Amino acid sequence: MHEPNGAAQQGQPLLLVEHLRVAYAGVPALHDVSFAIYPGEVVTLVGANGAGKTTTLRSISGLVRAEAGAITLDGVELTNKPSHAITGLGIAHVPEGRRIFGRLTVEQNLLLGSYTPAARAAEARTKEEVLTLFPRLRERLGQRAGTLSGGEQQMLAIARGLMLRPRLLMLDEPSLGLAPLLVQGIFETIRQISASGVTILLVEQNVHESLSLAQRAYVLQVGEVVLAGSGAELLESDLVRQAYLGI
Repeated sequence: MHEPNGAAQQGQPLLLVEHLRVAYAGVPALHDVSFAIYPGEVVTLVGANGAGKTTTLRSISGLVRAEAGAITLDGVELTNKPSHAITGLGIAHVPEGRRIFGRLTVEQNLLLGSYTPAARAAEARTKEEVLTLFPRLRERLGQRAGTLSGGEQQMLAIARGLMLRPRLLMLDEPSLGLAPLLVQGIFETIRQISASGVTILLVEQNVHESLSLAQRAYVLQVGEVVLAGSGAELLESDLVRQAYLGI
């Protein structure tokens, strides 16, 4: 594994994952996962189903325990901290499947994202920012979230994550199940979020789009990082082109 050219000049990473190992009921899911994310980057994890991408995100956010290895955020140890403490440090995890609260209104879902005191202090300003980013949600603030379309629910899930004013936004399969036109809209939104300065860790089945968007990427196979490079480098990689792009 190599770091892309220039990574060493970026200073200290915001997130550092070192030799992470995770098992479910004794069955290994991650064997030895290491990677770094620097402030302001979009980094994507690429791999087939079962490669360990979602487990990696769940480990970072404290939803599963690590057997070994270390996870640090700006030098602060996160490994096996409770998930609420990790959220409190500024990591927003938008999980696969959206996980919105269907019986609550769009607005109530948004306000639940303002978890930390700092986020609550800026709640009104942040809400206006996310409604500007997702104008369709503004029209549906009083509507029950469960009645939204799939695309609107994904917008709400991302918007709720942004209400934390996160230092790191983790997106797990944001385009899953969406029509092609909506997929393009989601990726354009991720570009806008990145342009605003938010650091993003992306897991996404649409490998071409995610690599085109990412500054750097890591390929996972059966719980291990087997390749790393810039998004552009991995788009030209024979392994990626054959295994994930069908070329």
